[in-house]
Amino acid sequence: MLTQSPTPRRYRLAVTVVCLTICSVASTNLGLHAAPAAPAAAVPDAERVIYKKVGDVELPLYVVKPDDWRASDSRPAIVFYFGGGWRGGHPTQFAPQAKYLASRGMVAVCVEYRVESRHQVKVADCVADAKSAMRYVRGHAGELGVDPDRIVSSGGSAGGHLAAAVGLVEGFDDPRDDLSVSCRPSAMILFNPAVDLTRRGFNAEPDNERFQQRLKQLDGKVLELSPMEYVRTGLPPCLIFHGEEDTTVPYSQVVAFRDAMNKAGNRCELVGYPGYAHGFFNANRDDKHPYHDTLGRLDEFLAGLGYLEGPPTIGASE
Repeated sequence: MLTQSPTPRRYRLAVTVVCLTICSVASTNLGLHAAPAAPAAAVPDAERVIYKKVGDVELPLYVVKPDDWRASDSRPAIVFYFGGGWRGGHPTQFAPQAKYLASRGMVAVCVEYRVESRHQVKVADCVADAKSAMRYVRGHAGELGVDPDRIVSSGGSAGGHLAAAVGLVEGFDDPRDDLSVSCRPSAMILFNPAVDLTRRGFNAEPDNERFQQRLKQLDGKVLELSPMEYVRTGLPPCLIFHGEEDTTVPYSQVVAFRDAMNKAGNRCELVGYPGYAHGFFNANRDDKHPYHDTLGRLDEFLAGLGYLEGPPTIGASE
């Protein structure tokens, strides 16, 4: 039985890993408590800001600023959510994209949110953290040198789901947040995002093992947490990058989402990459790799919105 009704059809670059491994000696039989979860890897060359605390867990934002940044600025910003199936992953995933966009004048933010492997949470908790992060950036725009009306959400896979959820999904707010501050982004840039969490979206049979695992993560809230179910008019412009051979999040899922968005009168563009599967967009030094193309197209999309000026400094394919 659904517990919440949805509204009708509505990520020097050297990766420095700073990981603290905390071993738990807890025993359920003895009734001992597990040690706090180890923090995720830090994003290099970024300012670490705590946006939220849940119990003993501090959740940071990693803020990458342009070299000429000043607190008095009012710059466009982009907020990245890493992928990892809501189970794992690290905010370092989008460090290359963040560094590039900072070089283009934006304030780029990589979010650490709670995940199942480190914090034993469900997808709903991930969404709550994602919304808290967006509200923090907008609510502290003056300190971050950010224009509160030009904040983009972005992410890949499960992080793509979160980047879409902050723009579309209703509810799942942290009640401790200042709910008068909107978590809706001004635009969305999604990399192989999970936007339809139903069996239909994943082309899954009812007894599919992976889908059954996902149902447990969703805690039964399949429709309520699916951005596809919240498509309606008046949504932020959206750009999607997706590998056409993706078997983790089928390409057909984002085709259907794009079509529904456009039918509702929203701007939604989909760039498919034939022959590529899930995670194709991650950083790669080969200048022929899609990573470079996605960055160039992302740049052009943001320039079209008036968020960037001048041509991309990394090229998109003609």
